[in-house]
Amino acid sequence: MKRTNQWLGGVVCLLTLAAGLLAAGMAQDRVLYPVKAGSGGRSAPARGAAQPDWGLLGGVSYENLTVFPVVSRADANTGGFATLDESLVSGDVVVAESGSDIIRRTRDGRPIRYDSGPQVNRLVLVNRGKRPLVLLAGEVVSGGKQDRVIAKDRIVPPGADPLPLDVFCVEHGRWTGASAQFNESKLMAHPSVREKAAVAQKQDEVWAAVRSGTTSTGGGAGGGIASRAEAPQLSREALSTVIVESAQSESYDKIYNKSRVGRSVDSFAAEVSRRFEKATAGLKGERVIGVVVAYGDEVAWSDAFASEALFRAYWPKLLKSYVVEALARSRLQERPSVEDARAFLEPLRGRVNEESEPGVYRWRQISQGRLAEIELESLAPRNLLMHWVKIQKTS
Repeated sequence: MKRTNQWLGGVVCLLTLAAGLLAAGMAQDRVLYPVKAGSGGRSAPARGAAQPDWGLLGGVSYENLTVFPVVSRADANTGGFATLDESLVSGDVVVAESGSDIIRRTRDGRPIRYDSGPQVNRLVLVNRGKRPLVLLAGEVVSGGKQDRVIAKDRIVPPGADPLPLDVFCVEHGRWTGASAQFNESKLMAHPSVREKAAVAQKQDEVWAAVRSGTTSTGGGAGGGIASRAEAPQLSREALSTVIVESAQSESYDKIYNKSRVGRSVDSFAAEVSRRFEKATAGLKGERVIGVVVAYGDEVAWSDAFASEALFRAYWPKLLKSYVVEALARSRLQERPSVEDARAFLEPLRGRVNEESEPGVYRWRQISQGRLAEIELESLAPRNLLMHWVKIQKTS
């Protein structure tokens, strides 16, 4: 009996040890890596003043894509702001070609004069709702004479006059439409296109990024494939075929919706989403407010928001955009370190370009070498960093 009790005691000890090791392993997967804001050597940006320091969880990887969840103990109330997709669905926001009759009256019937004709790089937006509208560079609006992407982050207050909205075309070959009005597409242009819209601000470079898939020179469809890397799943030739195949227009949304590519995007995104949710489930005291994105071992992009709710509103279409970029890049499955991702979140020192609308928002872009950082800060009802994006420029 004594020997049996000793044996049982040993088994219990081993099970306890195994459980402890398993718990330790799980904890290791959930290590929080602090990010020190403002240590880049210049005065802290809006995020350093408006929020506590961010933290970073270990990377979630699938194929050649890795996303590092960015977390924060702070969670701002952003319920008083509206997103573009929800506002187009509700009718609180109207986006139309310049000069169209549909926007010449407000919701209460008040006439508005806006007489310029249709322009490729200019639409008109009216915010008829009761909340400020958040716009992000790269958001796709569908309809009108051509599909467009928003050129720059900004906030549009309610009740403002019709806003001349800078955009870029992502659809060639069509300049007609049954309606001058635009609808939500629930799409975000993939990073190479977003970069050219938000940083380069040149229409020809935006369309080149659409046609080539990626403008990265580190391998893939845009800049040639390194000999040690596998070819991208979405090559320049395949992408071009998908966009123009059996179509009177060359439409960007076919990248997402054409069955030849759409199934790959959907299945890839679903697997990343599953792993991401598992990695971030049950967080104690931290909320997911953004991601750092890497392709192979190259950390290339980051999106972060004022709140988890705002991040979750954009996450589905952001994730699909990251996947399109991954499909267009070489399938090199090396992984970046968490130190690489943490370093990517450090503020930049460099040339600053700033624009603002008093009492509404401030937009700031900092450029340093091949890196660019863009901040969208709300100025009312209080100063709040709504969106922060960092880009490793591809050219």
